[in-house]
Amino acid sequence: MVEQDRTFRIREAAEEDAQQIVDIFAASYGETYMYPEFYDEHHLKKMIFGDDTLMLIAEDSESNQIVGTASVVLEIGAYTDLLGEFGRLVVHPEYRSCGIGKMLMKGRLERVRDRLHVGLTEARTVHPFSVKIAQKHGFAPVGFIPMKLKFGSDREHPSILVQYFGGALDLRRNHPRVIPEVYHLASVAMQNVGLNLDVIVDEEAAPYSHGHGFDVQQLTAEGYSSLLRIERGRVRRREIFGPMRLHYGFFKLAATDSTYLIARDKGRIAGAVGFTHDELEQNIRIFEFIYLSEEVIRFLIQELEQRARDEWGIYTIEIDVSAYAPRMQRTLLELGFLPVAYVPAMAFHRVERRDAVKMSRLLSPLELGDVHIDSPAKEVADLVLRSYVRKDILPKIAEAVDRIGLFARLTDEQARRLARTFGYESFEPGATVFDQGDPSEEMYILLDGSIDVRIGGSQVGTVGPGECLGEVSLLSQATHSARAVVREPVEAGVLTRSGLIELVRRRPDIGVALYQNLARGLGDKLRRADQNHVPDEVDLA
Repeated sequence: MVEQDRTFRIREAAEEDAQQIVDIFAASYGETYMYPEFYDEHHLKKMIFGDDTLMLIAEDSESNQIVGTASVVLEIGAYTDLLGEFGRLVVHPEYRSCGIGKMLMKGRLERVRDRLHVGLTEARTVHPFSVKIAQKHGFAPVGFIPMKLKFGSDREHPSILVQYFGGALDLRRNHPRVIPEVYHLASVAMQNVGLNLDVIVDEEAAPYSHGHGFDVQQLTAEGYSSLLRIERGRVRRREIFGPMRLHYGFFKLAATDSTYLIARDKGRIAGAVGFTHDELEQNIRIFEFIYLSEEVIRFLIQELEQRARDEWGIYTIEIDVSAYAPRMQRTLLELGFLPVAYVPAMAFHRVERRDAVKMSRLLSPLELGDVHIDSPAKEVADLVLRSYVRKDILPKIAEAVDRIGLFARLTDEQARRLARTFGYESFEPGATVFDQGDPSEEMYILLDGSIDVRIGGSQVGTVGPGECLGEVSLLSQATHSARAVVREPVEAGVLTRSGLIELVRRRPDIGVALYQNLARGLGDKLRRADQNHVPDEVDLA
């Protein structure tokens, strides 16, 4: 490590700095850094001279040695989006803890304020420094994308943070319409960036219908002109945002590893999905849908996912959806995509900036590993991760619908909506779920296992699969009148009081059926309690 009293200066990189920049990456990441272009002097010189990238260096004032570097990719969105990515901040290991990272971040911000409206950064979470530096310099956390980044043989989960410049938020279109599963993430993100919550929750948005029987091929010159004449999805009713568009041309598409899958119906083009395939990161990003018939949308997503899984070994498929397109949000959710970020005013469309919902489809099991972040970034990450847990439990709840009294007389749509409100917990034998006198903030639906209900040293009942636990205390807001102890390993859906209140407020039709079913379930328990000679005032839940 160097002396703490050394001084450094920040300047824009020049052609002759390329080799020293390579040396910094090699010293920091070894010879196997994920992005080999940063070990290529020729590529670095193109970045230095290019108009779409700002590259800075930190230089030792005494020795003129380059000790750190950072860059901003000025156009990660479509043309005129004024959307840039802050990334590639690296400090030589011998010069860390000298404040160089903060200097590079400050230098980047000073130089891009007049060139961008929105700045995004994907901060690594395997150590606490990246997120902390970003937050200290005005970036606000708005997302968390599990397993997006690849470093060596490991996958990492970046926090997504945003900062605005100029009049970006003044151009924002208000009152986005989102599905309920996006609402909480949107509210936290908007609070973090200092916006008043104006989101409208759309409970009625129906997904796009299923389509089948289409023939699929990759984009060729033969189909290019015909596809370009289709306006829907490309010009009109644009629901997807991304860095590429069909009209940018074949050369631009090929240069960015982008292409389209085209669906044909009896030889005629019915639609297409545009995507970028990142072989290094093993990710796919969808950036455009073009369609004559809505039925082709769902078909193309499923076709792309199958190829990504079976042929390309992809880990994640990412898509930026308009926050004003609830039908597309619902369609993607039903196909396994989950909301992982909410970015206000992210994309420029016509005369305004529109919010975007980043959604991700994970094609491999979630492995969390080490994540080192504090609030508010942790709050966002927890929201995202809970949606992954909820996604895993939904099939279990769906399988148990017929034997869960709480779901009786609900329509399929109502049952699915209620199920999405639940979280998940598991308990080992002997664990105490709650004790007599404990406050009640949640109720449980047992999916597997059993729980004994006890008063003092006596067992007064047993709750098994398909039954509720804790519902009476939850509804009455009273403390628990009994103790619940796990007999056999338990998997349970969890409904919190706040989640129940929010659901009933938005869907009173579900609330009426829910309270009727809870009353019936309570009646059954009271009859069992009477048979066991349990005092009337005892709450078996």
